[in-house]
Amino acid sequence: MTRSRHENVLEPDNTVVVVVDLQEAFREPIFEFDQIVARTAVVVQAAKLLNLPVLVTEQYPQRLGATVPEIKSSLPEGVAIVDKTAFSCCGASMFMEQLERLRRRQLLLCGIETHVCMSQTAHDLLSRGYQVHVLEDCSSSRTPANREIGLAKMRRSGTLPSSSEMALFELMVDSRHEHFRAISKLVK
Repeated sequence: MTRSRHENVLEPDNTVVVVVDLQEAFREPIFEFDQIVARTAVVVQAAKLLNLPVLVTEQYPQRLGATVPEIKSSLPEGVAIVDKTAFSCCGASMFMEQLERLRRRQLLLCGIETHVCMSQTAHDLLSRGYQVHVLEDCSSSRTPANREIGLAKMRRSGTLPSSSEMALFELMVDSRHEHFRAISKLVK
């Protein structure tokens, strides 16, 4: 008997990880930046084990620097980081081309700033018919208040709140998954 899953539960063959603007220039001003980066690195490492595509953006990298080494070193081979100037990732044609090529409809969204780039990206993705799962423990802003406002607005607009651990266990489905032990170690 096949188990029927709810439409809001992540499916490994339909999921993409999107990492928004985790760049060096934001290390100091962003609330709990190091924790956000550490949890996002776990998600990226698990994505590699689960064969999930990962899309990464950088906001105006000429001025704000590259993606932090903790994330860059964890990326699957062949990830082409997208430079952008628009706050929404959808404003970068290279991002949209990469996303459309994947033909996947569920996105795990993480990064910064929750109330600016992540929020605008989430809203643009929702308007295009994507299902957006916001990894709230992998998202931040300069202030906790702006982080909370950004999360609340995205939830109100139709994103699904999630966490790194919740999402990864949804994707594995069963403790007999071949990467269960490895991913369990990563999240602890």
